[in-house]
Amino acid sequence: MSHQIKRGVSLYSFQNETFQGKMNLEDCIRTCAQFGARGIEVIGEQSFWGWPEVGANQADIDHWHALIKKYDCTPVSHDYMLDYKRYKGRPMPFEEQVASVRRDIDFGAALGVPFLRSLVSIAPEVLVAAAPYAEEKGIKLLTEVHAPLHFDHPWIIRMAEMFQKSGSPALGFLPDMGMFLKHYPRVWSAKFRRMGVPDRIADYIEKAYEDRVLSEYVILEVQQMGGTGPAIGMAEVIRHNSAFEPKRMLDYMGMIHNIHGKFYEMTEDYVEPSIPYDEIIAVLQKGGYNGHICSEYEGNRWIEDAEEPDSVEQVRRQQVMLARLLGEPEAPALKVAA
Repeated sequence: MSHQIKRGVSLYSFQNETFQGKMNLEDCIRTCAQFGARGIEVIGEQSFWGWPEVGANQADIDHWHALIKKYDCTPVSHDYMLDYKRYKGRPMPFEEQVASVRRDIDFGAALGVPFLRSLVSIAPEVLVAAAPYAEEKGIKLLTEVHAPLHFDHPWIIRMAEMFQKSGSPALGFLPDMGMFLKHYPRVWSAKFRRMGVPDRIADYIEKAYEDRVLSEYVILEVQQMGGTGPAIGMAEVIRHNSAFEPKRMLDYMGMIHNIHGKFYEMTEDYVEPSIPYDEIIAVLQKGGYNGHICSEYEGNRWIEDAEEPDSVEQVRRQQVMLARLLGEPEAPALKVAA
């Protein structure tokens, strides 16, 4: 079965190993290539020393390009931050925000990426103002549609309208698949139980999520059950993680150019228990999406109090799942070489 969707990895997935010095940039890129995930998404602050405060080091950029060539990979995206709260008691001035985005556009151009991931908190006016410069550099600014926001949220609708009104081809979206969370993640529940949430309360919260009970009602019920501290926290995460329909992407497919394959846990049989990737892939194929799905592992923060995260194995499992769902030939060699 032929397909146009491509597999990639956000190096954010390897944040634990990178921070601990267990993996450097070459280790990350080589690992992705071994999995057949040749689209590389990078976060400047994680992989390039001193960015953005001291600017881009040409030697580091040259090293990046050498690694991309060595492992036959493709630069996909630079995920940037806009520190609009840099100044105490006042927001960053508008023109300074635009200038900051332009600096990241320059960095993205130096890395050879076609896309920049913009945080959903960045005002659409800033992005519209930066769009002409992005066009000059051949880059698209993609706002990440991330839970608790979704494609029916007023903020996203406003953004889409402003992007379309601007007429700029440099503005679009990057959906994060975490907004399609279907089941309360097992690693979340296990963490809260380790923090002392009684089983009866944890069981109620999980069932309430399955039944799509409004988060405020769940929080109130947990309080009435005597829940405090972590129990309230376990209920409150529902506020940030409601379940939405993957098919809502169809109306925006022309503006979607990259995707974060968010996942919290991959089982040994290559299943993400909380996010319906079979439904998601079907929707993307129906919509004719032909960009990358970049693995984005965020289960590490939910397990590191109990065990050492193995981000490489988790990404490997998701890549096997994606390859299967995309109809790729079976690739049992999706393993890290010794």
